Amino acid sequence: MKKEITGVMVYYYAVCKRKLWYFYNEIQMEQGNENVEIGKVLDEETYKRDKKHINIDNIINIDFIRSKGILHEVKKSNKIEEASILQVKYYLYFLHKKGVTNIKGKIDYPLLKQSVDIELNEEDIVNIEQILNNINEIVYKTIPPKLEKKRICKSCAYYDLCFI
Repeated sequence: MKKEITGVMVYYYAVCKRKLWYFYNEIQMEQGNENVEIGKVLDEETYKRDKKHINIDNIINIDFIRSKGILHEVKKSNKIEEASILQVKYYLYFLHKKGVTNIKGKIDYPLLKQSVDIELNEEDIVNIEQILNNINEIVYKTIPPKLEKKRICKSCAYYDLCFI
């Protein structure tokens, strides 16, 4: 049964293809992970005045949208900023495909008191379409992709599954 590609899947694609495969195949390791728990608290305790968790078609889940057509994604850290940027561009791409134009994105790092503005261009659209094809190839394999050791592995919720 084919599932739609979510923003989290696009994020995991950029972070780790193996983590993407585990997540898609419903092998969950995040529960109880300290980094995940910190992220949940951050989500609950920041931007309380905004309407949060805007779910569109059960595919994308935007943290919040402010006036002037800016969607916001809240992140704990900018360590994996490339993945966060790709996730927000996917949200913009998804909305673009639905006919929503003139919308921009922003990644907010409340702990760092920083933010990054994101826009979608034609090159991004081509790139995202290729990434969506790649994601489909990865998730439908019978085994996870080969392990790639990365600096972020030690803080990953799937560390034990990959290395022990």
